[in-house]
Amino acid sequence: STVVILGCLVIHMILGFSSLAEYKSMVADIDVSDVELADVSDGTYVGECNVGYVYARVQVEVASGKIENIVLLEHRTERGKPAEVIVDKMVEKQSVTVDAVSGATNSSKVIMKAVENALSGK
Repeated sequence: STVVILGCLVIHMILGFSSLAEYKSMVADIDVSDVELADVSDGTYVGECNVGYVYARVQVEVASGKIENIVLLEHRTERGKPAEVIVDKMVEKQSVTVDAVSGATNSSKVIMKAVENALSGK
């Protein structure tokens, strides 16, 4: 019985470490590109980005070549809640690519990618 429990713990740890490594790799592979807002038609767009541990779904309103508003519809995260202010930075700078929030870099990247995906139709 103890051997079975220890075996299960070892398997759980191995799966957890491989899952964490995959998550870190997915975040590292996120490449956020700016979107030419002049090319985006007026409207409301929804986009998402999912890297397992962190997920964001956004709604972006565009009018006259400007980002009018970004609503964070859903944000699943561990410690990345501070990154949620990044949507205000994007509206302020009129750019998808802004500085990540210190201490919440992964969530920042995921939210920015979700906005890029919304605006580029991905």
